[in-house]
Amino acid sequence: MSLRVLYQDQYLVAIDKPAGLLVHRSWLDKHETRFAMQMTRDLIGKHVYPVHRLDRPTSGVLLFALDPVTARRLSEDFALHRVQKEYLALVRGWAPEQLYIDYPLKEELDKIADVFADPDKPAQSAQTWLQRLQTIELPHAVSPRHPSSRYSLVRLLPHTGRKHQLRRHLAHISHPIVGDTTHGDGRHNRFFRELFDCQRLMLSNSRLTVRHPVHGFSLCLEVALDQQWKQLFEQFGW
Repeated sequence: MSLRVLYQDQYLVAIDKPAGLLVHRSWLDKHETRFAMQMTRDLIGKHVYPVHRLDRPTSGVLLFALDPVTARRLSEDFALHRVQKEYLALVRGWAPEQLYIDYPLKEELDKIADVFADPDKPAQSAQTWLQRLQTIELPHAVSPRHPSSRYSLVRLLPHTGRKHQLRRHLAHISHPIVGDTTHGDGRHNRFFRELFDCQRLMLSNSRLTVRHPVHGFSLCLEVALDQQWKQLFEQFGW
Protein backbone atom coordinates (compact mmCIF):
# COMPACT_ATOMS: atom_id res chain seq x y z
CA MET A 1 0.00 0.00 0.00
CA SER A 2 1.44 3.36 -1.05
CA LEU A 3 0.39 6.98 -0.57
CA ARG A 4 0.11 9.73 -3.14
CA VAL A 5 0.67 13.37 -2.16
CA LEU A 6 -2.02 15.63 -3.62
CA TYR A 7 -0.62 18.94 -2.35
CA GLN A 8 2.18 20.12 -0.09
CA ASP A 9 3.64 23.43 1.05
CA GLN A 10 5.41 24.50 4.25
CA TYR A 11 2.16 24.53 6.24
CA LEU A 12 0.13 21.52 5.17
CA VAL A 13 0.05 18.33 3.15
CA ALA A 14 -2.83 16.42 1.59
CA ILE A 15 -2.73 12.76 0.60
CA ASP A 16 -4.98 10.30 -1.20
CA LYS A 17 -5.81 7.80 1.56
CA PRO A 18 -6.50 4.27 0.34
CA ALA A 19 -9.53 2.39 1.65
CA GLY A 20 -8.66 0.15 4.61
CA LEU A 21 -5.95 2.40 6.07
CA LEU A 22 -6.35 3.79 9.59
CA VAL A 23 -5.53 7.48 10.01
CA HIS A 24 -3.65 6.89 13.28
CA ARG A 25 -3.05 4.20 15.89
CA SER A 26 -6.35 3.05 17.33
CA TRP A 27 -7.89 0.66 19.83
CA LEU A 28 -10.04 -0.53 16.92
CA ASP A 29 -7.12 -2.63 15.72
CA LYS A 30 -4.26 -3.04 18.17
CA HIS A 31 -2.38 -5.30 15.74
CA GLU A 32 -2.30 -2.90 12.79
CA THR A 33 1.16 -1.54 11.97
CA ARG A 34 0.41 0.87 9.11
CA PHE A 35 -1.22 4.26 9.64
CA ALA A 36 -1.72 7.25 7.35
CA MET A 37 0.01 9.62 9.81
CA GLN A 38 3.21 7.62 10.06
CA MET A 39 3.27 6.77 6.35
CA THR A 40 2.85 10.45 5.42
CA ARG A 41 5.55 11.47 7.90
CA ASP A 42 7.95 8.92 6.44
CA LEU A 43 7.06 9.94 2.89
CA ILE A 44 7.71 13.69 3.31
CA GLY A 45 10.22 13.54 6.18
CA LYS A 46 8.21 15.82 8.48
CA HIS A 47 5.96 15.41 11.48
CA VAL A 48 2.26 15.74 10.61
CA TYR A 49 -0.75 16.83 12.69
CA PRO A 50 -4.25 15.43 12.02
CA VAL A 51 -7.00 18.04 11.53
CA HIS A 52 -9.90 15.79 10.47
CA ARG A 53 -10.57 12.10 10.05
CA LEU A 54 -11.73 9.56 7.53
CA ASP A 55 -13.11 6.22 8.63
CA ARG A 56 -10.82 3.30 7.95
CA PRO A 57 -12.89 1.93 5.04
CA THR A 58 -13.32 5.36 3.40
CA SER A 59 -10.83 6.50 0.77
CA GLY A 60 -9.97 9.95 -0.52
CA VAL A 61 -8.57 13.33 0.45
CA LEU A 62 -6.92 13.43 3.88
CA LEU A 63 -5.37 16.69 5.10
CA PHE A 64 -2.61 17.15 7.67
CA ALA A 65 -0.99 20.27 9.11
CA LEU A 66 2.78 20.52 9.42
CA ASP A 67 2.93 22.61 12.61
CA PRO A 68 0.74 23.09 15.73
CA VAL A 69 -0.45 26.62 14.86
CA THR A 70 -1.67 25.57 11.42
CA ALA A 71 -3.26 22.49 12.97
CA ARG A 72 -5.30 24.65 15.37
CA ARG A 73 -6.47 26.94 12.56
CA LEU A 74 -7.49 24.07 10.30
CA SER A 75 -9.17 22.15 13.13
CA GLU A 76 -11.21 25.26 13.92
CA ASP A 77 -12.30 25.59 10.29
CA PHE A 78 -13.46 21.98 10.28
CA ALA A 79 -15.27 22.42 13.60
CA LEU A 80 -17.06 25.56 12.33
CA HIS A 81 -18.03 23.86 9.03
CA ARG A 82 -15.93 26.24 6.92
CA VAL A 83 -14.55 23.31 4.93
CA GLN A 84 -16.57 21.83 2.08
CA LYS A 85 -16.34 18.06 1.84
CA GLU A 86 -17.67 16.20 -1.18
CA TYR A 87 -18.04 12.44 -1.36
CA LEU A 88 -18.88 9.86 -4.00
CA ALA A 89 -20.85 6.79 -2.95
CA LEU A 90 -22.32 3.75 -4.66
CA VAL A 91 -25.66 2.92 -3.07
CA ARG A 92 -28.38 0.30 -3.33
CA GLY A 93 -31.45 1.27 -5.34
CA TRP A 94 -32.21 4.30 -7.46
CA ALA A 95 -31.68 7.23 -5.13
CA PRO A 96 -33.70 10.47 -5.48
CA GLU A 97 -32.34 12.96 -8.01
CA GLN A 98 -31.77 15.41 -5.17
CA LEU A 99 -32.47 15.17 -1.46
CA TYR A 100 -31.65 17.17 1.64
CA ILE A 101 -31.38 14.70 4.51
CA ASP A 102 -32.04 16.32 7.88
CA TYR A 103 -31.99 13.48 10.38
CA PRO A 104 -30.49 13.78 13.91
CA LEU A 105 -28.05 11.07 14.89
CA LYS A 106 -27.45 9.61 18.33
CA GLU A 107 -23.73 9.18 18.85
CA GLU A 108 -22.43 5.69 18.14
CA LEU A 109 -20.14 4.63 20.98
CA ASP A 110 -17.26 2.20 20.68
CA LYS A 111 -17.09 -0.31 23.54
CA ILE A 112 -13.39 0.37 24.11
CA ALA A 113 -12.59 3.86 22.83
CA ASP A 114 -15.78 5.43 24.25
CA VAL A 115 -16.03 3.50 27.49
CA PHE A 116 -16.39 6.71 29.55
CA ALA A 117 -18.77 8.51 27.16
CA ASP A 118 -22.36 9.30 28.14
CA PRO A 119 -24.65 6.68 26.54
CA ASP A 120 -27.70 8.87 27.18
CA LYS A 121 -26.45 11.88 25.24
CA PRO A 122 -29.31 13.21 23.05
CA ALA A 123 -29.21 12.90 19.28
CA GLN A 124 -27.29 15.63 17.47
CA SER A 125 -28.51 17.49 14.41
CA ALA A 126 -27.08 16.13 11.15
CA GLN A 127 -27.62 17.25 7.57
CA THR A 128 -26.45 15.87 4.23
CA TRP A 129 -27.21 17.01 0.69
CA LEU A 130 -27.48 14.26 -1.92
CA GLN A 131 -27.40 14.42 -5.73
CA ARG A 132 -27.84 11.37 -7.94
CA LEU A 133 -25.27 11.19 -10.76
CA GLN A 134 -25.74 7.78 -12.42
CA THR A 135 -27.92 4.66 -12.23
CA ILE A 136 -27.53 1.04 -13.28
CA GLU A 137 -29.91 -1.93 -13.32
CA LEU A 138 -28.25 -5.36 -13.29
CA PRO A 139 -30.04 -8.58 -14.36
CA HIS A 140 -29.40 -10.32 -11.04
CA ALA A 141 -32.00 -11.13 -8.40
CA VAL A 142 -30.06 -10.25 -5.27
CA SER A 143 -33.32 -9.85 -3.36
CA PRO A 144 -35.98 -12.56 -3.85
CA ARG A 145 -38.60 -9.83 -4.21
CA HIS A 146 -37.03 -8.31 -7.34
CA PRO A 147 -35.88 -9.94 -10.63
CA SER A 148 -33.09 -7.37 -11.05
CA SER A 149 -30.97 -5.11 -8.87
CA ARG A 150 -30.60 -1.34 -9.06
CA TYR A 151 -27.76 0.91 -7.89
CA SER A 152 -26.94 4.61 -7.95
CA LEU A 153 -23.82 6.74 -7.94
CA VAL A 154 -24.45 9.72 -5.66
CA ARG A 155 -22.64 12.89 -4.71
CA LEU A 156 -22.82 13.73 -1.01
CA LEU A 157 -22.13 17.03 0.73
CA PRO A 158 -22.27 16.68 4.53
CA HIS A 159 -23.19 19.94 6.26
CA THR A 160 -22.30 18.46 9.64
CA GLY A 161 -19.63 15.96 10.64
CA ARG A 162 -21.22 13.35 12.89
CA LYS A 163 -19.64 9.92 13.33
CA HIS A 164 -20.52 7.66 10.37
CA GLN A 165 -22.98 10.35 9.24
CA LEU A 166 -23.04 9.48 5.54
CA ARG A 167 -23.31 5.75 6.10
CA ARG A 168 -26.13 6.21 8.61
CA HIS A 169 -28.00 8.82 6.57
CA LEU A 170 -27.93 6.63 3.46
CA ALA A 171 -29.17 3.65 5.46
CA HIS A 172 -31.91 5.85 6.94
CA ILE A 173 -33.31 6.64 3.47
CA SER A 174 -33.06 2.94 2.48
CA HIS A 175 -30.16 3.45 0.06
CA PRO A 176 -27.25 1.95 2.04
CA ILE A 177 -23.73 2.25 0.68
CA VAL A 178 -22.36 -0.83 -1.05
CA GLY A 179 -19.75 -2.51 1.12
CA ASP A 180 -21.00 -1.06 4.41
CA THR A 181 -20.79 -4.02 6.79
CA THR A 182 -22.29 -2.09 9.73
CA HIS A 183 -25.19 -0.13 8.25
CA GLY A 184 -25.52 -1.76 4.83
CA ASP A 185 -27.25 -4.71 3.18
CA GLY A 186 -25.34 -7.97 3.52
CA ARG A 187 -26.89 -9.56 0.43
CA HIS A 188 -25.78 -6.72 -1.85
CA ASN A 189 -22.36 -6.55 -0.21
CA ARG A 190 -21.89 -10.26 -0.86
CA PHE A 191 -23.12 -9.85 -4.45
CA PHE A 192 -20.47 -7.18 -5.14
CA ARG A 193 -17.76 -9.27 -3.51
CA GLU A 194 -18.60 -12.34 -5.58
CA LEU A 195 -19.38 -10.74 -8.95
CA PHE A 196 -17.06 -7.71 -8.99
CA ASP A 197 -14.40 -8.69 -6.42
CA CYS A 198 -15.38 -5.54 -4.52
CA GLN A 199 -14.06 -6.04 -0.99
CA ARG A 200 -14.49 -2.50 0.33
CA LEU A 201 -16.85 0.30 1.25
CA MET A 202 -17.71 2.28 -1.88
CA LEU A 203 -17.37 5.71 -0.30
CA SER A 204 -14.68 8.24 -1.23
CA ASN A 205 -13.93 11.77 -0.04
CA SER A 206 -13.46 12.91 -3.62
CA ARG A 207 -12.99 16.65 -3.04
CA LEU A 208 -12.06 18.92 -0.14
CA THR A 209 -12.20 22.70 -0.43
CA VAL A 210 -10.53 24.65 2.37
CA ARG A 211 -9.31 28.18 2.97
CA HIS A 212 -5.53 28.16 3.23
CA PRO A 213 -4.82 28.84 6.93
CA VAL A 214 -1.93 31.22 6.21
CA HIS A 215 -2.32 32.66 2.72
CA GLY A 216 -6.13 32.80 2.70
CA PHE A 217 -6.75 31.51 -0.83
CA SER A 218 -9.27 28.75 -1.56
CA LEU A 219 -7.56 25.39 -1.95
CA CYS A 220 -9.48 22.68 -3.81
CA LEU A 221 -8.06 19.20 -3.32
CA GLU A 222 -9.34 16.35 -5.51
CA VAL A 223 -8.59 12.67 -5.99
CA ALA A 224 -8.91 10.65 -9.16
CA LEU A 225 -10.93 7.44 -9.23
CA ASP A 226 -8.95 4.53 -7.82
CA GLN A 227 -8.79 1.13 -9.51
CA GLN A 228 -11.88 -0.27 -7.80
CA TRP A 229 -14.00 2.70 -8.85
CA LYS A 230 -12.58 2.61 -12.40
CA GLN A 231 -13.36 -1.08 -12.72
CA LEU A 232 -16.99 -0.59 -11.70
CA PHE A 233 -17.41 2.48 -13.92
CA GLU A 234 -16.16 0.48 -16.90
CA GLN A 235 -18.43 -2.47 -16.17
CA PHE A 236 -21.45 -0.20 -15.65
CA GLY A 237 -20.75 1.92 -18.74
CA TRP A 238 -20.48 5.13 -16.68
